[in-house]
Amino acid sequence: MEDIPRTYSNFHPLLLQAAEGFSTSNTTILIITVFILLLMSAVIAGAETAFFSLSAKDINYLKTKERGGARQAAQLLDQPKLLLATILVANNFINIAIVITTNMLIASIMPPGVSEWLAFAIQVVGVTFLLVLFGEVLPKVYATQNNMRMALFSASYIRVLTELFRPISLMLVSSTKFIEDKIGSKPANNISSEDFEHAIELTVGHSASKEEVNIFKGILKFGNITARQVMKARLDVTALDYDLDFNEVRALCLEAGYSRLPVFKETLDKVAGMIHTKDFLPFLNENDYDWHKLIRPAYFVHEGKLIEDLLKEFQSKRIHFAMVVDEFGGTSGIITLEDIMEEIIGDIRDEFDEDDINYKKLDADNYVFEGKTSINDVCRLIGEPSDTFDVARGESDSLGGLILELRGKFPAVNEVVKFDRFEFTVLSLEKMRIQRVKITINRAPAKKEKH
Repeated sequence: MEDIPRTYSNFHPLLLQAAEGFSTSNTTILIITVFILLLMSAVIAGAETAFFSLSAKDINYLKTKERGGARQAAQLLDQPKLLLATILVANNFINIAIVITTNMLIASIMPPGVSEWLAFAIQVVGVTFLLVLFGEVLPKVYATQNNMRMALFSASYIRVLTELFRPISLMLVSSTKFIEDKIGSKPANNISSEDFEHAIELTVGHSASKEEVNIFKGILKFGNITARQVMKARLDVTALDYDLDFNEVRALCLEAGYSRLPVFKETLDKVAGMIHTKDFLPFLNENDYDWHKLIRPAYFVHEGKLIEDLLKEFQSKRIHFAMVVDEFGGTSGIITLEDIMEEIIGDIRDEFDEDDINYKKLDADNYVFEGKTSINDVCRLIGEPSDTFDVARGESDSLGGLILELRGKFPAVNEVVKFDRFEFTVLSLEKMRIQRVKITINRAPAKKEKH
């Protein structure tokens, strides 16, 4: 216990001697410096809590945004170890600077003749209070409740610190990796979607029907599917031109057989609204009715929006239909409540659906699909995991787009494109679109059990 005041007695006079040369203006500078350092410490502490409390859904949201803060936050999260190292190094540097600056400030304003014990206690308590309250507790409480906002706010600041402390951070990451390799730390217990699906089949497969097992699998994958993956593509959307007369609109609605149709001006990128065909019922016998009065506002969603969130919006807003737009505001397609529900319970067929066009099962290993069929639907119908073609699909969402990604150019009729265990045979082309495709699955031979 006697070492503490002795050590402090050697250190404290140095602070007093340095403080004697400070004027009032210098004291003001010290106060401002402490305030700035505390603010920097608060932002770093809040950023640590914010970044590492983001869910997979939040990170996916950041990756779909093109704003500077969101893009920088997504880039930082791509290297989580470097991000954590930067935060720890920067926080320690700033905390040390706060301790030194605060001690100098207290020593400069401390009246002469004060006991060394009392001065030591004031400095310890004062610095600890400032660091814990304003540098840790308050920012982390705020970041816990507003993690996305805090991550976006601090992204550019942390990005600068990453570049500033990169050599030290990389050295810290490398030394950590070296220690992990030497100790032989166990790898993270990451369970894949296939493992989950296999677990579902083992636990409920013996007591549930095949349809019920597929529903369980659909629920498992539901949280990671975006609107773009399940929407009806722009080329397949039936829409009404704003300039059509009532007779033309009525005939088109009867021919299409849909309950809701978008209305556009000039091109489908300029959506004026949407029409509920049931609204036409009171006016079916009229020949010159101004149908534009029946147009309702359209609901727009980004193509990267998760359908789990979109389903909640459909429920809260009591709507069943949305226009899907890309990052430039152009129309990518449409998505309905039925499209979302089919991801859980499977295909919903009604009197307007044509079973022999979209999908045909020839045998257990051969199928015929339309080229416009979504990759998700193909995987579900052939009994494969939804991420089977993720390595090769690129930005494509349809079976035809997948074949173009694999081939690298437009294929010819009867040309076979291979990927892993799958063979895609192009059966027909229409203009510059792949119309029909045959899929052949080469099943791996079953391994014989050893007795």
